[in-house]
Amino acid sequence: MINNLFEGLRERGYVYQATHEEKIKEALNGGPTTFYLGIDPTADSLHIGHFFALMMFRYLQDAGHKGILVIGGATALIGDPSGKSDMRKMMTKEEVEHNLEEVKSLAKRFIKTDGENPAIIVSNSEWLKEYSFIDFMREIGIHFNINKMLASEAYASRLEEGGLTFLEMGYMLMQAYDFMVLNKKYGCKLQIGGSDQWGNIVAGINLLRKTNYRNDEEIDEIYGLTCPLLMTKEGKKMGKTERGTLWVAREKTTVFDFYQYFFNVKDEDTETLLRLFTRVPLEQIVSLCREDVIAAKRLMAYEITKLVHGKEEADKAAATAIALFNEKSVSDNMPQFKLENSLVTAGVNIIDLLTMTGFVRSRSEARRLVEQGGICMNNRKVESIQEGVSVNDITNNYVVLKRGKKNYLKVIFI
Repeated sequence: MINNLFEGLRERGYVYQATHEEKIKEALNGGPTTFYLGIDPTADSLHIGHFFALMMFRYLQDAGHKGILVIGGATALIGDPSGKSDMRKMMTKEEVEHNLEEVKSLAKRFIKTDGENPAIIVSNSEWLKEYSFIDFMREIGIHFNINKMLASEAYASRLEEGGLTFLEMGYMLMQAYDFMVLNKKYGCKLQIGGSDQWGNIVAGINLLRKTNYRNDEEIDEIYGLTCPLLMTKEGKKMGKTERGTLWVAREKTTVFDFYQYFFNVKDEDTETLLRLFTRVPLEQIVSLCREDVIAAKRLMAYEITKLVHGKEEADKAAATAIALFNEKSVSDNMPQFKLENSLVTAGVNIIDLLTMTGFVRSRSEARRLVEQGGICMNNRKVESIQEGVSVNDITNNYVVLKRGKKNYLKVIFI
């Protein structure tokens, strides 16, 4: 794949949009090219959408290209309006700084930051925080046409829902400026990212061209390449679980839940995930999905969990899944939730237990699942919404809840 990197990325499913396809192909299949990926630290973790782009980053890095990861310490203070119907919640500078360090740490699981061909990790606050508003608007804002900006897909959802704030309008200018700075400082020629960033990427390309022209400098060509948003065959965004977003941080999504999410995807999505998130040869992927889709899902879930959490944790998650599927044992590695022992003494209703542990999202959903026979406690079907957890239900200070066929939670009373 290294010798035909562009074609390999396309075959795997990474290529969606390219500003200058032939030139990008020539650059990626040729000598070292400096590229960058931007991530805004809007949370203190990464999710599945992030590591799709980070996988693309690693492919380029392994092929010898020079990678820069820009964590948006400045742009996160504004908030990207791309694809959003509402304005993002504004974060404090302290929150952004905390998130930045967490994201930087997690990103190192995917990209090389030491050894041969290490990536550079920088924050765009390094070049934006000292820029005065008036100077920025005079030097950068002059190159942006409001009518063209509003026509961009990046602002479409916000416009449909009542319009943009002036704060959000500044986001595209800042990200475009990032690309220009990286080109001047590091010789960066290529920006990669999700397809939702297409408008911002193109803005950066146009900004450099206009500033070169205005300053009588030689026009320096830069390019943009996007990967598709990660969607199921049904057109739904991947990475949403019944408990919310699928996070990389173990504190937000347990390793077992992470593994189970991928093992439980629909059969028709298995081949796509194997193509994107593993290095398994394509011929083997096609053959395995056709001959034994369960084995393919198990391999896919294991390999993605190993990529994100390491082999030891992936081994534990896979072993736990097998044990729970066979219903022969209760594993210490299964998802857990701790509650005060006094709740049992006072008497806790099954509906309360399901919702307070987060195992079911709402009381109405909990009632529906119980009434439909979809909830078990200690391998016994819960028959009524009036049932509670008593001392007799507890063995070794815990009970095991089961939702459907594949979702478990060990509730420990302390």
